[in-house]
Amino acid sequence: MRQAQSAPTQAHTTFKRTLLALSALGLGWLGGCSAPPTAQTGAPAAQRPDAYPSPDTPVGQGPSRPNAMRQDTFSQAPIRSAARNAKDYRKDAASHLYARHSQHIYKGRLPPMLEAVGVLNVDIDRHGSVKSVQWMRAPRHVPRVMEEIERMVKAAAPYPVPQHMNQVTYTDVWLWHQSGKFQLDTLTEGQD
Repeated sequence: MRQAQSAPTQAHTTFKRTLLALSALGLGWLGGCSAPPTAQTGAPAAQRPDAYPSPDTPVGQGPSRPNAMRQDTFSQAPIRSAARNAKDYRKDAASHLYARHSQHIYKGRLPPMLEAVGVLNVDIDRHGSVKSVQWMRAPRHVPRVMEEIERMVKAAAPYPVPQHMNQVTYTDVWLWHQSGKFQLDTLTEGQD
């Protein structure tokens, strides 16, 4: 009687193992398709030249992988910044903003007359979250532009994690064209 029961039990166990192996293989395959490999490495941005466009890269030409900085990748682990001071962090933050809002970047040299020029301080905590924003020079004549800039700054979180600082406050100048597109002084292509 025991031999009759052991054969179906052994077949059932083999079937369960095969099913588990196939499930693990399928999940592994799906997991490999869900994120770019560099987002999982945790390498500092300074060691990953493809993470952000450099200041020498033409505006609008971001990472070589077009999906690397898409809006739906915010749930990934944030990139780390190797910056040791606010001035160096500003470059990482500007590149981050350009990548997150690439459709809003003014391409080419800006005209001499702009709709707004604003100077904004952004406080970033040790996790890359925006703690606060403060205007140093607010374009109060266009409150909708102020609101839009603040919205874009907050929507771009999480920022690169300032791994060598507990928190950082960086300052950048927003150059706003009447088309609703902008450049940051850190990465500007200049003005005519």
